[in-house]
This record gives sequence, structure tokens and C-alpha cells, in this order.
Amino acid sequence: MLDKPVSYPTFSEALRFWLKLGFISFGGPTGQIAIMHEELVEKRKWISEGRFLHALNFCMLLPGPEATQLATYVGWLLHKTRGGIAAGVLFVLPSVFLLWALSFIYVKFGNVVWVSSVFYGLKPAVVAIVAAAVLRIGSRALKNMTMWTIALIAFLAISVLKIPFPLIIFTAAAIGLIGAKLSPRTFVVSTTPDVVPAPDQLPVISDVDISAAVRPSWKRTFQVLAVCLALWWTPVWLIGWVLGWNHALFREGIFFSQAAMTTFGGAYAVLPYVSQHAMNAGWLSAGQMLDGLGLAETTPGPLIMVLQFVGFLGGWQHPGNLPPLLAATLGALITTWTTFVPCFLWIFLGAPHIEQLRKNVKLTSALATVTAAVVGVVLNLAVWFGGHVLFPPLDDGRRVDVFALALAAIAFVGLWRGKWSLIPVIAGAGILGVVYQFVF
Repeated sequence: MLDKPVSYPTFSEALRFWLKLGFISFGGPTGQIAIMHEELVEKRKWISEGRFLHALNFCMLLPGPEATQLATYVGWLLHKTRGGIAAGVLFVLPSVFLLWALSFIYVKFGNVVWVSSVFYGLKPAVVAIVAAAVLRIGSRALKNMTMWTIALIAFLAISVLKIPFPLIIFTAAAIGLIGAKLSPRTFVVSTTPDVVPAPDQLPVISDVDISAAVRPSWKRTFQVLAVCLALWWTPVWLIGWVLGWNHALFREGIFFSQAAMTTFGGAYAVLPYVSQHAMNAGWLSAGQMLDGLGLAETTPGPLIMVLQFVGFLGGWQHPGNLPPLLAATLGALITTWTTFVPCFLWIFLGAPHIEQLRKNVKLTSALATVTAAVVGVVLNLAVWFGGHVLFPPLDDGRRVDVFALALAAIAFVGLWRGKWSLIPVIAGAGILGVVYQFVF
């Protein structure tokens, strides 16, 4: 029970929180969603459990990073457009600077023995983090055997049958819509709290109110489209006009813009798709992609920030007539820009309508079923990433990396059973990697 009634946060108070969140949001989307739930729902009471989960399900349906979109959604509910912009920008901004610095150190000193040893230890820890993420997301999203079955089918569809993720997502949504009518007990997920708070203890954004931000109209729709599309594409076309339409930086802008529109399921779903294209384009190697994922795990902010590392490496290795560092910096910026600007478009365009329809049983069932399918995609990444780290390829086949396997197992047990904090796990894994490489 709170000691005093919940008060509506001022914009300055919210701004301070979003800035804090940008520096503490470690652990990839699962950890970030858990942090936001604890801070926004349980501690600050800025949004109710039901509204939080409704927003989360919608964000998982969108292409792009769901944690960033969730922060933008809640910021928009609290303080309209400026609140959404502040939440989304501050959620990402600290990691932009930190990852740029780490990327520069990597390309300048990445071949130094101790640096390589740190990454050798980090990779198994990242495997454990991803595996724990599968279980955490599954425990929240899979409420019955039907949802478990949907997750398993989604995993097999994307990993074995190579079915495109958008098709999997929209099929899951269709199943949820039909299931809500045929079997409500299975597909309709209730978010109503068992105990209703007293009137003076209701969350700021409760299950019963309508936020002042919910004002959809045709005029607003056209304004959002015009502003966001102009912001999104102007830098891309400017790079092409100045540097040439075949320059690596322009091709990065085009590719990551396409990825922003087609990669559903957040960072865990986008990584295999981006990795394949980036390696085929010669922007980086498979080993560098894994190193980038390790770097992204060591910084706060969305795990999908690994795409900034890809853009940095692509610019560094294909600078054209530019100095390598300038090309790499521009590559990092255009990649980050085209990855995150669309997030604001999806939220500002769709959230008002989703809020109006939040009592619609068919819609909520479709969103819950989509979340179950996303669990299968997360599992696909765990298998893909774990295979490269624990069973590295050799000229004559693959071998088991005993050290990586043991370290991943210990880190996983600690994260899952021992509730170890993410930062000590990453730091400890890096140190063990150095010790192992120098001793053995």
C-alpha cells in the first residue's frame, strides 16, 4: 500500500525517469521490459498492469525494437507527443554514444590479445542471457498448452521451414481472432487485477480511464505521416545525393529502412536476417557480428543497437572517398536513425486506435497470440547464436568449445536460478575469458 495518493507525474519528473532508464536498461528487451514493469507499474504506479500488457502486446506486433516502442507508448500516454519523443529518444541516446566509443576501440584494438580474450568470454555469457530471455518471455506469454503449441510451431516454421516472419506473425494474429470466437477460455487473456485499488490509489493511467493522448483523426494521421516520413528519409537521400547511390552508406540507409518495415519480433528476430545480409554485403564477418552482439549486451539500451555496430563496421571497411572514421560514424548514425525513427511513426500512428480498441476481445486475443509466436522466434535466435558460439565451425567441420559450453551453463544457472545481476555476469565472463586465454 502506498503512503500517499498517486500523483500525475510532471513532464520534468518523467524526463528524469526516462533519462535514468536509458542508463540502467541492460539485459536486452526482456530485461528492459521487466525494468519498466517494476518502475512504471509496481513502484511509480504510472500505468496499470492491464494497460501495460496491452501496450506490450501491440509493440510486439510491430516491426522493430519492442522495448523502445513500449517506452515511447507509455511516454505518449502520459504526456502526448512530447512525452513519447522524450521517452523514445532518452531510452536510446546513452547507448548511441557508448556503443560508438566501443566500436571505435574494437576496430582500432580488436586484434589485441586481451581484447579478443574479453570477447571470447563475453560470447558464452550472451548465449546464457538469450537462453534466459526465452524462458522469461515464455513464462509471461504462454499461459496454456495452446499458447505453448503456437510458440513451438512458430519456432519450427522459422527455423526449419524458413517461413518469413511476417507471415508467421499475421497467421498467429488470425488464429487469435478466430480462437477468441471459437474458444474464449483459451484465447481471451484477462488483465483485470484481482484486487481493485482504492480510488486514491489508482494508477495514473488506469484500466478505466481514457488518456488525453487518445485523439485519433484524419488530420492527425496525415500530420504524423508527413513529419515522420520526412525525418526518416531525408538523411538517406541526402547521403545518396552527396556520396553516390552506390556508396555503402546509402545502401546501409536503404537496407536498414527496409529492415525497420519488415523485421517483426524485435532484436531477437532481426539479428539472423541482418547478419546474413551484412555478411553477404561484406560489411562484417560472422565473428564480428557475434562480437558486436557482445558489445551491445555490455551497454544499456535496446539490444538492437547492435545494428549501429554493423553500420559502423560497414562504413569503416567501405569508406569510399571519406576518412574511415568519418564514414564509420556516418554509417553508425544512419543505421541508428533508420532503425529508430520508424518506431515513433508506428506508435504515434497506431497507438491512438489501439487504445480505443483495448476492450475489444478479438483484438486482445490476436495480440496475445502474436506474443506467443514471438517466443518461438526468440528460441530460434537462441539456437542460432548458441550454435555459432558453442560449436564454432572449423575447416573440417564443427567442434564443441568446452570452455564456452561450461561458462554458458554456469552463467545460465546463475541468471535463472540464482537471480544474478546482468552486469556482474558480463564482467565476470570477460575476466574469465582473459584468464583462460592467457593461462591455457
